[in-house]
Amino acid sequence: MLKHIFLDLDDTLLDFLAAERAAISETLIHFGFEPSEATILRYSEINRLEWKKLERGEAAREVILTERFKILFDELGSDTDAKAARTFYEAALAEQAFLIDGAMELLDALFGHYRLYIASNGTAEVARRRISLAGIEKYFDGIFISSELSAAKPSVEFFERCFRKIKNFSRAEAIIVGDSLTSDILGGKNAGILTCLYSKNGKITGDIIPDYKIKSLGELPKLLEKL
Repeated sequence: MLKHIFLDLDDTLLDFLAAERAAISETLIHFGFEPSEATILRYSEINRLEWKKLERGEAAREVILTERFKILFDELGSDTDAKAARTFYEAALAEQAFLIDGAMELLDALFGHYRLYIASNGTAEVARRRISLAGIEKYFDGIFISSELSAAKPSVEFFERCFRKIKNFSRAEAIIVGDSLTSDILGGKNAGILTCLYSKNGKITGDIIPDYKIKSLGELPKLLEKL
């Protein structure tokens, strides 16, 4: 019987793409750039690729958080201070907390029946502020953020550090639910717990195969009841 449910934060409970769009638009305007659709989409692509480097252990967090802006400004032909842009962007991002459809209903359904945890690769100050603004902090027995644990998903170290903070924890009673095959699902497999992919289109590409998958958050309570 499952007791411990780890939930990814961004694009599982909170809509990161909406938050990112709002924050990068504010940042571009602040530093004198037009927040065109092309520039916003390019930043999003750069950001995604930089975070993949973190997942693969190819770059440190502090490097990628600034490097994404350096890359963008270089492409825009600007010598704008990347560190200053990062600081402004993170402050703007921290104020964006859009819930994924069905997220609050999911937490209401699971609360009191399972021990719930957030497992996020985000930056602590930003993630905790967004969790608070969204009004979901009260549902969780633990909030585990990679910058505070000095380890990131999908590494075994991230999960081991989470597990050590949970009283009477058993891998056999745990599952992680998230939208990323390379972070959440691979991480859960590395850690020896069950995995469930949240994917609206239901498609799985590559050789990372989750134990279960759902297309909507509303499907999760019934799935968990069967496990």
